[in-house]
Formats: sequence, C-alpha cells, structure tokens
Amino acid sequence: MATREATWEYRDRFTDDFARTYYRMFGNTVVSSIGVGTYLGDPTDEADDDYHDAVVEALESGINVVDTAINYRCQRSERAVGDAIADADVDRDAIFVATKGGFAPFDGDRPANPGRYIHEEYVESGLVDAEDFVSGQHCIEPAFLDDQLDRSLSNLGVDTLDLYYVHNPETQLTTHSREEVYDKLEAAFTRLEERAAAGDIERYGIATWDALRVRADHGQYLSLPEIVERARAASDSAGTAGTHFRAIQLPFNVYMADAFTVESHETPDGEKSALWFANDAGIAVFTSASIMQGRLASELPEEVAAKLEGETDAQRAINFARSGPGVTSSLVGMGSPDHVAENVDAGRHEPLGAQAFDAVFE
Repeated sequence: MATREATWEYRDRFTDDFARTYYRMFGNTVVSSIGVGTYLGDPTDEADDDYHDAVVEALESGINVVDTAINYRCQRSERAVGDAIADADVDRDAIFVATKGGFAPFDGDRPANPGRYIHEEYVESGLVDAEDFVSGQHCIEPAFLDDQLDRSLSNLGVDTLDLYYVHNPETQLTTHSREEVYDKLEAAFTRLEERAAAGDIERYGIATWDALRVRADHGQYLSLPEIVERARAASDSAGTAGTHFRAIQLPFNVYMADAFTVESHETPDGEKSALWFANDAGIAVFTSASIMQGRLASELPEEVAAKLEGETDAQRAINFARSGPGVTSSLVGMGSPDHVAENVDAGRHEPLGAQAFDAVFE
C-alpha cells in the first residue's frame, strides 16, 4: 500500500515540476491532486496497451493516484493498471490505488448472454441470491463485495488497496427504500471494516454519481451524514478502532457543480453541500468527470476560463475541479499516452483560491 515515507519521497522527486498546492495530504500519505481515471474504452487488447502505457507515463511524470473499478472494461482496466504498476519506475508504496465494487463485472469481454453469465457466476455458485441483485447487475451484499475485493486484489497484483469504494450505492434505490439502502450499506461497511482490520484495504468510501449532489427529495438521494453514522456503527460492530470510512467520489466540474451548490445534507449547523460537509468532516473528495469525458476541452465557458490558469481549456477545467473545497484529487480519463502530458501540465498551474472560486458562481 501507499506509505508515508514512499509518497513523501515521490513528492520530493517531482515537486519542483508543479505548482505549490499540487500535492495534498490524505491521512499520512501524499497524493497528487490530479489522478488517472480508467473508465472509458472498449474491452480490447489495443485499449489495454494504451492504458498500460498511459498509466506508466503518468506515474513516471508526477501523478501517483490511479482510480479504476472491477467492472471497467470487463476487468481489463484493473489488469492494465496492475501491469503498469509492476512496470513503472516507481515503487508500489509510492502509488495510491483505488478501485470499486458493486456492479457485476464480465471477464475479458461482454458475454453473449450477460444475465445468464451473472446468474451462473454469482447465483448458481451459491455466493448470493438472485434477489440480491438490483436491475440484474448491482449488488452490495457483504459476500459479494468480499468476492469482488479478492478479484480486484488479484487483478491489480497488490496485497493491499489504498481505497476501496462501494460503487454507486444509489442504484439500490430503484428497488429498496432509502432506509433499507442505509441498512445494506452498514452491513457492507461492517465487512469492509473487517477487511481493513485484516490488512486487505487501508480505507473505504462510496463512489457515487447522483446520490450526494441532488436534493433530499430526489429519488437517487442519499444523506452523507447518515452514511457517516452508518460507517461509525459498522466500526463498532466490527470492533475496529475508529471507522475506516475516509473518502467519497462524485462528479464535479464547471457544468456539474451541484456538489458545491446544492445544500442537501442536514447537520446541526444547518444544511450543507456535499463538498462542504466532507471538508468539515475530514472526508477526502475525489472528483470524477473532471473534464466531462473530454467535453470541457472545447466547451469551457469563456467567463469561467478567464478566471482559471492553464494553457488549454482541458487544463483550466482540471484546475476548476481541483479548486473545490475539500477536493483531494481530480480524476481525469487517460486512456492513451497522448492524453497524459497535457493533463500533467495542468498541475504546473495553481488552482483557484477560495475567494476566486466563490466568484465563479456570482
């Protein structure tokens, strides 16, 4: 896993290449405020090679955060990341590796009958019941997450994951009540606390799309304060010394700024946005869709671009995402080595300060 000593050495190796606030603290480790995302692309050997080369280049250029998920590209993204970690001229303990579990993955390519594959692999094997899957593909039962975590460790070729997310838990709301989903999350968190105590993961969290940035009356809403309370209860149940729930992932960019603007999380001090709640609670935030899958490379509003540093709109968009309160690292898809240099160069510019960031919304 990533260690304090190795990540500080990594920072010292590259820090002169970047702006002052490029490296940030997550617990006792140092992480780059730009991370590699691995979501997009087809499940092909060519895409595997491109991801491998992109991750190697990023790791050898000052980015030490790599984010993936077991279902991305039919497990190929995890495997490409694992190969890149082994091949890069960077020690494993200088690299922060995050992955996710929740969506049933295929193995290498999409089967002719996806439903049949999932039933055979997970239901007929006795791992979980058919009713444990929502929409035939999403499951957060402890036994399922156990299985997925073991597969991810194998795919990535690591002994310990630095961060493991429950992937899009709001998917469960299509079938279950909000209270039932909180109960399911507490059971999942209890198992993840046990896996943290066993040394398989260092921290865990939730990776979301809608849940934390919509209003409380939205059908996909989940309360971050309630989730934190369930994580604390899980820690008590597992007998761990304090919860290992330490991070959230959500979309955040110029067009999808709801995590900052929508105040829907109830606290004793009033309602807060997801970013402000996480900031005040000491929960790290990793942003996804930082350049909207490339859209902001050409569609950044001029009035916003004028307030941001960077040589290109893509760099300015990345620096907007890095400017949000409490943001630890902004993830950018890097499915090709051609993408890496421009994204790395964004870190040579300072993000917005608090007042300048607020001014964007005036």
